[in-house]
Amino acid sequence: MITATATALDAGLILANVLSPKVLFFFLGAIAVFLNADLEIPAPLPKLFSLYLLMAVGFRGGMALAKDGFGGQVIPTITVSVLMAAVIPLICFCILRLRFDVFNAAAISATYGSISAVTFIAAESFLQAQNISYDGFMVAPLSLMESPAIIVGLVLVRLGTRQARPGSDGTGMNWGKVLHESMLNGYVYLIAGSLVIGFISSVYSPAGVEKMEPFVYKFFYGVLCFFLLDMGIVAAQRFKDLKKAGAFLVFFAILMPMFNALIGGLVARALGLGYGNALLFIILCSSASYIAVPTAMRMTVPEANPRYYISSALGLTFPFNHTIGIPLYMGLVYKLIPSAA
Repeated sequence: MITATATALDAGLILANVLSPKVLFFFLGAIAVFLNADLEIPAPLPKLFSLYLLMAVGFRGGMALAKDGFGGQVIPTITVSVLMAAVIPLICFCILRLRFDVFNAAAISATYGSISAVTFIAAESFLQAQNISYDGFMVAPLSLMESPAIIVGLVLVRLGTRQARPGSDGTGMNWGKVLHESMLNGYVYLIAGSLVIGFISSVYSPAGVEKMEPFVYKFFYGVLCFFLLDMGIVAAQRFKDLKKAGAFLVFFAILMPMFNALIGGLVARALGLGYGNALLFIILCSSASYIAVPTAMRMTVPEANPRYYISSALGLTFPFNHTIGIPLYMGLVYKLIPSAA
């Protein structure tokens, strides 16, 4: 039985989250930049840790999916999640066009229509710390929401300008390249593939799953803390770019995730999701990609300034969600879904 004060903003949840090891290590990295401390994580390690986290969460999701099956809320939740990844960029684009050109508005919109896997993983850790249950099938939409956001962003560019796109034949977008980059970039491929392997292994090789469990569970939180230490350094470095981006983008990077969280909470209520699944669904709607989508945008929309879509997602939205956002959204869940089981 879950007991909590049904308030939109629970100061206790925020304090508990801010004082958790993962967030404190994030702050440690960020403060190192502001103090000019000689702290640097060797380049290959952060990428290795991110690959490990994606592999572990995907495998665990596949195990849970094998256990729970595809009935109940699984298919509706996955379907609606993919739809949200297409709708959110359209909303963002309409707002961003008030200040930015088509290229920058589309690139930022795609970034905010996509997801942050690390924020999702941090939300899982938050739920575990609060002893709130959730279903492993929520990893499935995580692996599917990068591609629609990228595609919608590029469609917006195509519709908003008649210029021939880079890498095209001079008459239009090279959609083969676009689809390949959006659906088969390394991070999407790894988490989706790990989910499939976790599912198959759970069904046909339980002994293999037992051998994998120490790897995907016992080391997980420590690796997450180390990865967030590095992310604190990177986020603080990107924060400097926000000064040049302007107040409009700064407010957008904070207010848009909160607006998307509200939409996600209402949709989660309509889907009948419980507390844990509702929070994870909200995170899928309110986070922003800082790896897969920026990579795709740099390749396909070079006219867009990376300073805008990377610094906003990584310099503001990422730390906001990890410190205040997750517990704030949990308070929203309690407010919107008071009778969740």
